Amino acid sequence: MDANPAAERVRFGFGAALAAQERKPQPFSPTEFAYEFPDPSGAEPYGLIGYGADFAPATVVAAYLQGIFPWPHGDEEYLWFSPDPRAIIPVGGLHISRRLARTIRQGRFRVTMDRAFRDVMTACADRPEGTWITPALIEGYCQLNERGWAHSIEVWDVDGALAGGLYGVRVGNLFGAESMFHRVTDASKVAMAAMMEWAEATGIEVVDVQVLSPHTEAMGAIELARDDYLAMARHAMAGLHDYD
Repeated sequence: MDANPAAERVRFGFGAALAAQERKPQPFSPTEFAYEFPDPSGAEPYGLIGYGADFAPATVVAAYLQGIFPWPHGDEEYLWFSPDPRAIIPVGGLHISRRLARTIRQGRFRVTMDRAFRDVMTACADRPEGTWITPALIEGYCQLNERGWAHSIEVWDVDGALAGGLYGVRVGNLFGAESMFHRVTDASKVAMAAMMEWAEATGIEVVDVQVLSPHTEAMGAIELARDDYLAMARHAMAGLHDYD
């Protein structure tokens, strides 16, 4: 799918500013990796790889290195998935409407990175329909953020209140955007625009949104066969299997 030609010309100056705020990853020691994940390439399309383990930082990073992510369902918390197909937003391919571009240029929002990770993740979990973001997942990811492997993008309104945002995991040059929220119209879209400019500014090759939704599709997300996704992910994370 081609990006909106107008969208390719839109830049808002988020990239360098967020790159300067990004927490840098701390290396793991090999002894921190207590679990090995199976190769997901032969899994059923639904993508369930296995269950168990924990949400310790090294466990989550080990999963991402295999193209796998945690996705609690119902009463089962420690579930790990790699569905087929997978969804990504091509770097440089975000669709930004003229209305959204005007909103950003009006200066109604301020954007930061890694300033309120727990608040963003908690807000993403606060959904009337329920959530897969469990307290244990929040605690594990907050530790991951402290070690520089998980990141939040915060969108603040003119009064300094948290209006929206998103969070995800960066492993090498892959960023797995896991969830987003908004309390003010367009705030989550502003976070996505900021995320994509940060991705371009910092050499990220793959922005993984896991499963296609109408919202992400409207903003430029596409589906890839899992094997194609895994090949891209391996390239983006090349050299990271030594965990340093």
